[in-house]
Amino acid sequence: MSANDAAAKLAYGPNEFRVLKAGNHVLCAVTGEPIPLEELRYWSATRQEAYISCEAATKRLLGQA
Repeated sequence: MSANDAAAKLAYGPNEFRVLKAGNHVLCAVTGEPIPLEELRYWSATRQEAYISCEAATKRLLGQA
């Protein structure tokens, strides 16, 4: 990620997300790492947060993060 990158604001649904504020990445709710939107595969519609990997998502959903 470069210094010109901006974080997006998304609304997470069960099968897709909607961009509320333009940007090219979001931050993982567990690790804080940036996730490029084109690589975003894991999120929680209930918690409205993104995860960098299935391992991070599992940790969060099991209450370990």
